[in-house]
Amino acid sequence: MILAFDFGTSRIGIAVGQSITGTATALAPINAKDGVPDWQKLAAVIDEWQPEAFVVGLPLNMDGSLCEMSYRARKFANRLHDRFQRTSYLMDERLTSHEAKGIHLSKGGQADFKTHSMDGLAAQLILESWFREPVHRNSQDKLE
Repeated sequence: MILAFDFGTSRIGIAVGQSITGTATALAPINAKDGVPDWQKLAAVIDEWQPEAFVVGLPLNMDGSLCEMSYRARKFANRLHDRFQRTSYLMDERLTSHEAKGIHLSKGGQADFKTHSMDGLAAQLILESWFREPVHRNSQDKLE
């Protein structure tokens, strides 16, 4: 099992998946305060799923350059690694939130994204992208 995260300053989306099937499922997001998650709730999710590793979405500008949220997501990935002693990977997440909103609306969802888990769906898309891109597992995006 792998857990993926769509880092945000007020909510952090979570998805769980397995490399055998290359599929993921969105879980309920956890709240964060200025990017700091409720570590107890996060620990409970990790205890429940017992993941082998983490994948954290890395927000990048459209030209591939880093932005402030890139550094914050990397910091979150480092903290996950340090607290839970599992390998963490970073995955380019450009356009996943936009894609998640489109998927949600196409399935009859409402435009009020705060009451629906766009974050979990974005984490699911991040993880499924990571499964399709095995080159990332051997790159500098691995935090050990």
